[in-house]
Amino acid sequence: MITVALFKKKNKGNEEAAAAVAEQGFDYQAAALEALNAKLNGTLYDGCIIMPRGITIDVKIGKKEERENIKSVQFMFLVSSDSFDEPIIDPIDAHGPSDQEVVNMAVEIFYGGLWHPIDQSLFKKNPVHVPVTFLGQHYDFDMYAHSIVRIGVEHNNDPKMLIAYIANEIPKYLGSKKYYWIRIFLAKQGDRQIVEARVNGSVCYELAKPLKEYVDSWEKTDSFRCEKQFAIFVNRAEDECPFKKEQVVEGAKFALERMVKISNPEEYQAFCKDLDEFTGNKDMATELRIFIPEIFAKLTLGYEEGDSLFLLTGDPNSEEGGNRLEFRKTQLRSYFYIQQTILEYLGTRPPQEDVQRIVFNSVAFRELRKAKEQGHEPKDLYVPGTAYRIGNPDYKVW
Repeated sequence: MITVALFKKKNKGNEEAAAAVAEQGFDYQAAALEALNAKLNGTLYDGCIIMPRGITIDVKIGKKEERENIKSVQFMFLVSSDSFDEPIIDPIDAHGPSDQEVVNMAVEIFYGGLWHPIDQSLFKKNPVHVPVTFLGQHYDFDMYAHSIVRIGVEHNNDPKMLIAYIANEIPKYLGSKKYYWIRIFLAKQGDRQIVEARVNGSVCYELAKPLKEYVDSWEKTDSFRCEKQFAIFVNRAEDECPFKKEQVVEGAKFALERMVKISNPEEYQAFCKDLDEFTGNKDMATELRIFIPEIFAKLTLGYEEGDSLFLLTGDPNSEEGGNRLEFRKTQLRSYFYIQQTILEYLGTRPPQEDVQRIVFNSVAFRELRKAKEQGHEPKDLYVPGTAYRIGNPDYKVW
């Protein structure tokens, strides 16, 4: 556990006094890499740190400000590996009266927070066994989580293992990937609070709920208080998924290009056939067709959605009506590959009519339209998750 005290600032006129730090030639990125590498003993090369076992660490610099002679800088530490589907990202706001003290604070937070469990996972130090069973599948994970970072001036209680608050829920969020990581971030200042849990970078609203009572117990003061913890999970089994992330991304791009042009059922049927052929995997192609409109709806209509997916099985026309099996989005790896592709597409600012053409095909849009007719606004609605059906009886969630 590491504790970092923030410099107190006067409240008067803080917002008006905030101003961008003048250009002064100090290279925060280079200084952070040098300070961190002094601890890690890696290799500095081409603007990053190269560590054994294929791990690289990069640092990006964001907003820089100075208020009342205290410098504030946003750092983004990115840890990449061929074993990770996406980099592990650790955003850190560091403060100090001098440039080097700002850098030192950022490096200490990263080193004590994220790097500690990564290092433990590399050398298999003190793992905790986490068994995972869902939809008839079983995986065994080793969890590494022994470091808590506390930032602020008001810490009058003993440090707590944040991961313990969600220990019973964690197995519901782990799937077939080789690596998962959970980032817990808790903050409070006055009446404002943040209670956040991310799995592989994606916000999981329901996973964070058990942590709220703990944050509510903190004393309410004008001082900023923050606690965060990373946990790394390593699957003991090798990855047997029949497709790669790149195949899902390429399939999603192919589907997006075609879906914005579909104007009738015949064109949709032709698209489905072409997508099956393009992906070479009908289950993956079906996931693309279903989730692209639903993710578009979630991102553009503004309603709150839970962490769940509901797999529909059996005959919907039978007396029983089939079954609905619940699991989490993080356990279906294609879901967030598709979402990331959509976010990048939306970042290109596509024509509104193209976005609408896809959104209008989502089940969520049709349900929200009914709700709006009854006087409800999307921002006030909560959708537990997305239900979907795959025709293949041998379908397996990867």
